[in-house]
Amino acid sequence: MPAAPAVIVVGSYVQDLTWRCASFPTAGQTTLGVFATGPGGKGSNQAVAAGRAGADVLFVGAVGADAFAAVAQAFYAENQLAARFVPKPRLATGTAAILVDDAGQNEIVVALGANAALGPRDLPPALFKGAKLVVTQLETSLVAVAHTLRTARRAGAATVLNPAPMRADFDPALLRDVSILIPNETEFVSLVNLLGLAPKKAAYTEAALAAEAPAALHALCRRLGPPVVIVTLGKRGCFVFRAEGGEFIPGHVVKVVDTTGAGDAFVGGFAHGFVQHGGDVSAAARVGQAVAALSVTKAGTAPSMPTARELARFLKTRPTPSPTSPS
Repeated sequence: MPAAPAVIVVGSYVQDLTWRCASFPTAGQTTLGVFATGPGGKGSNQAVAAGRAGADVLFVGAVGADAFAAVAQAFYAENQLAARFVPKPRLATGTAAILVDDAGQNEIVVALGANAALGPRDLPPALFKGAKLVVTQLETSLVAVAHTLRTARRAGAATVLNPAPMRADFDPALLRDVSILIPNETEFVSLVNLLGLAPKKAAYTEAALAAEAPAALHALCRRLGPPVVIVTLGKRGCFVFRAEGGEFIPGHVVKVVDTTGAGDAFVGGFAHGFVQHGGDVSAAARVGQAVAALSVTKAGTAPSMPTARELARFLKTRPTPSPTSPS
């Protein structure tokens, strides 16, 4: 019987439909752009990022019975990455409409399609046996997310939840089975407000997060529940929380072409780094930072994820970011 992959990513596959334009159109406005299509989806992007960086990874997701499902299978075969695509014949493969402006910023609308039908029957306990790290997000059914986290934890794997996209129906009970929570700024603010953790009666905001003293941010992360929380902060880097302390890890300065998928690149890079460095979350976060930085220097999502060779070359030319302590 073959050994289980070190990293399993359960999540979404969507076909990215991308338009590049000078600036985002306003309501009622039509603007000209350049079109491209390719593989995407938060789960798939994260699996591709981990696999290209060097991780032994398996992606598990659902697709419809259509041309986009064939694109997904061909992409994984071409990249020699392992995938288990669960067919949902009555549903369409997920799609994403993405606008990217000249500054590299993006606006995205996702239709989950088959991803919303992924369920516990598609994720048997034997799937997770022997895995070191299991990663999931919120771009499939929440039933599948809960099952993945619970079953992976029972199998002895560390569990990662990337709470993206943040949803109105998010169940805080999911956090009980999370070893490592990786939200971005928007998702972190949403969680703080959802759980009623804001230090003041007014709603917590991204501006408040940006101004937060390190010790106060550490205290907020502790109240979320998971033993490790990594808040990604875009070009500023990330904040790594553990019960015994926390640290800011600065980001890398690069020429930005397209920020689409940068968060997924971080999570996938982190997964690879976690296994590579024997569970050292700070070292893993540094790998995630490098993978994310490289990803934004290219257009697209999955195709922009760096290879192991590109990652090694980048890390050789960049000094290791010096973390700062919240104390």
